[in-house]
Amino acid sequence: MFVRALLLTAAAVSSLLLARPADAREAPAMRDRPVILIGVDGFRAEYLQRGITPTLSRLAAEGVQAEGGMRPSWPSVTFPNFYTLVTGLHPDHHGLVYNTMTDPRLPGRRFSLGNRAEVMDRVWYDDGEPVWVTAHNAGFRTAAMFWPGSEAPVRGVRPDYWVPYEKGVPSLSRVNILLGWMSLPPEERPAIATLYFDIVDTAGHHDGPDAPETMAAVAEVDMAVKALVEGLERLHLDADLVIVADHGMAALSGERVAFLDDLVDPTAITVTAAGAVVSLDPVPGREAEVEAALLGVKPHMECWRKGEIPARLAYGTHARVPAIVCLVETGWTVGTRDRTDPARVMGGAHGFDNQAPEMRALFIAHGPAFGSGVRLTEMDSVDVEPLLVRLLGIEGPAVDGRAEDTLPAMAR
Repeated sequence: MFVRALLLTAAAVSSLLLARPADAREAPAMRDRPVILIGVDGFRAEYLQRGITPTLSRLAAEGVQAEGGMRPSWPSVTFPNFYTLVTGLHPDHHGLVYNTMTDPRLPGRRFSLGNRAEVMDRVWYDDGEPVWVTAHNAGFRTAAMFWPGSEAPVRGVRPDYWVPYEKGVPSLSRVNILLGWMSLPPEERPAIATLYFDIVDTAGHHDGPDAPETMAAVAEVDMAVKALVEGLERLHLDADLVIVADHGMAALSGERVAFLDDLVDPTAITVTAAGAVVSLDPVPGREAEVEAALLGVKPHMECWRKGEIPARLAYGTHARVPAIVCLVETGWTVGTRDRTDPARVMGGAHGFDNQAPEMRALFIAHGPAFGSGVRLTEMDSVDVEPLLVRLLGIEGPAVDGRAEDTLPAMAR
């Protein structure tokens, strides 16, 4: 009934028409004040200081902001961290250990962002419980205007309203879809909804974190958030907004490239990830050779057996983590000569040490539930899910995040 207000592709409109409640609950739990989780892929916390985000800067000043940005989980990449934000678990515990991965328990299968069948299969996600599943089980309506994991029936549950991911849907159209759901009668309106933007990450990769194109994408997202805020005002609807990013962005250069080939015979390894993170498995029978060549501090990276990764990175116990994992120096690219051409290394990347300032992610909270002018000095991405369940007034599962870390953010 609100489709006419949207500027969408035909495929997205068709998807929206199918985005109706997933079950026939007659008396869902209701909240007068919805919780809206806004995710901006690749929004480095420092972007907020560049003078091009009047709406986000106002919301931060009036509400809650993570001082210096929020620390992402490692590896600081997209699917693992967006799933961390809604599960409260580090990637090593929720199972999305990288954007590309295999699982010895799933022979012949490979998860990657371009493989739609795998992205929509719950088997990759069921180790964690996203907040929309927790809210559903508590009786609330839920919605997802895109979010990694929301397309799969995690633990048998999808959001009541959801749209299959389509990158080409404009930012304002995404806002309008969400506003359409928020305009539904109270008994149909979602109590918690997600909204996802990808353009800042796309520009950051292509052009780098300091490029005019990236700043234009940041400004576009700021305008989209303004449209959301104004739309909620027109609906006379108070909402608690939690605005987050999954990671930041660091500048790359063809002058900062190192090659695994200089250390180990490339025929001795099977590489799962390269670039800002390196993970690999030795070819059977060549384990000792590969470990002797790679383990320890090497030029522009440090490598460990998966079971010996430093505890601060909270990584290495899940079956999907390859045998050897390397932390790459921020701003460097590590790959193999057959796949990495220094002349093509430019723009930006993420995945680096989650303590690096360049990887720090945006965190803002604004709404009646929150205090004014609050600065959180220690904020970790695993702390977001405990905050969300507190806002909903429900009990969540056991997670890695600490509910007490965000208590100073709450209105007194």
